[in-house]
Order: sequence, then structure tokens, then C-alpha cells
Amino acid sequence: MKRRYKTISLVLMGVLASAASALAETPAIVTADDSNRTIGLALAAGITMGLSVIGSGMAVGRIGAAAMGAAAEKPELLTRSLLFVALAEGLAVLGFAIAIMLVQKI
Repeated sequence: MKRRYKTISLVLMGVLASAASALAETPAIVTADDSNRTIGLALAAGITMGLSVIGSGMAVGRIGAAAMGAAAEKPELLTRSLLFVALAEGLAVLGFAIAIMLVQKI
């Protein structure tokens, strides 16, 4: 359990570090409002991406384990259970799409 939280914290730190490096390049003339807006949008994009991927990973792990357990007992349930795994992966794709929209606003 502790290993999982350590991994999650390392992933979140990586997301925040990548957002900080994206903010390193700024235009020559920057006002306080533009700077605050840019920082806010970059942090929102990073947090959105990080949390959606972490949530999706946790969901796929639990659903995938349950799906394989069910498929071991009844093989005809495999295709139906893989649909639920794909729905959980869709969460990461939606988070990525929202993050891209936020980055385009910068």
C-alpha cells in the first residue's frame, strides 16, 4: 500500500515539474494578469492530466483483475468484461483531451 502512494506522489511531482518547465519560456513583455493566467492554466492542465491518468490506472487495475478472475471461471464473460476495462481507459483519454484544450488557451 505504501508503495502505491509513493508511486502516485512521484507521478504527481513529475506532472508538476513538467508544467513548471513549460512555463519557463515566456514572452518578452508580460503583465501580471497574463502571467497569473498562464500559470493557472498550466497547473490546471497538469493536475487534470495527472489525476485522470492516476484514476484511470487504479480503475483499470481493479477492473482488469476482476475481469480476469471472472474469465477464468466463465470464459464467455471475457469480451463483455474487456468493455469495462476500455471504459476505464477512456477516462485517461478524456483527461488528456481536456488538458490539451487548456494548453491551447495559454
